[in-house]
Amino acid sequence: MRNTRTATPARRAAAFAAVATGLAAVTALVLPAAQAAAPRAYGAEQLARVDRAVLATDVGGIAWHVDRATGTVAVTADSTVTDAGLARIRKAAGDGAGALRITRTPGTFTRLLGPGDAIYGSGYRCSVAFNVVKGGTYSFLTAGHCGNVVKTWYTNSAQSTLIGATTGSSFPGNDYAIVRYDNPAISHPGGYTAADAYVGEPVKRSGSTTGTKSGTVTGLNVTVRYSGGGTVRGMIQTNVCAEPGDSGGALYDGTKALGITSGGSGNCSVGGTTFYQPVPEALSKYGVSLL
Repeated sequence: MRNTRTATPARRAAAFAAVATGLAAVTALVLPAAQAAAPRAYGAEQLARVDRAVLATDVGGIAWHVDRATGTVAVTADSTVTDAGLARIRKAAGDGAGALRITRTPGTFTRLLGPGDAIYGSGYRCSVAFNVVKGGTYSFLTAGHCGNVVKTWYTNSAQSTLIGATTGSSFPGNDYAIVRYDNPAISHPGGYTAADAYVGEPVKRSGSTTGTKSGTVTGLNVTVRYSGGGTVRGMIQTNVCAEPGDSGGALYDGTKALGITSGGSGNCSVGGTTFYQPVPEALSKYGVSLL
């Protein structure tokens, strides 16, 4: 039943005093925050130690890099990482745990390998990154986790039109492979020059599943430990979406060849985070030049 008694002046005064006291208490709690000590600054050696500590954990589904601009080790965790996993990362960082900047992203960090069109072999589909040449021999770059499982590539899923053989592959650690053009009837256009990416750079990615998509570089020298297994280092991180089958595709800015699609999370309906093997390292490894 509702209480319909009218408040007396004495009650109103007491209530007002209680509210005023409450406001004063809130003010007392808020004011000291303005005098809080500045966040601890971490030096390069400390950040490197935290970076190594994260690498030493067994937590999968994470990507991380030293962000010198903010003086932190930025860790991105996919949907498979539990709170216990994050706790292990913090524990491993020890007294440097304050340097960790942990964010979550939807989806799962996986190598983007799937069936479809583009380049085919052994039941898999991947994508071409950039065409290269060495001493009159023409080849193309793709992802190392693709080259690891496919030794001969074709232009179609029926595997009736030969492209050529995988002549080199590196994964994990890196994620690049090189495939030789053994079929002279297949063209190999060029027009790119190798370049290093920078944070904030507007980029595009092309892949056989989702075509061309745009986004921005969000991190450099990133280490990724995929949920499906395999850790790669020195990667480019972006907010460009990608899906299975886009692995090995090109990341570029105009005519600047930047990266080879490795893996990521999400899809091109909801977006996601993707990682790329820098092109210059692959070129140096195989002693080839871009066409």
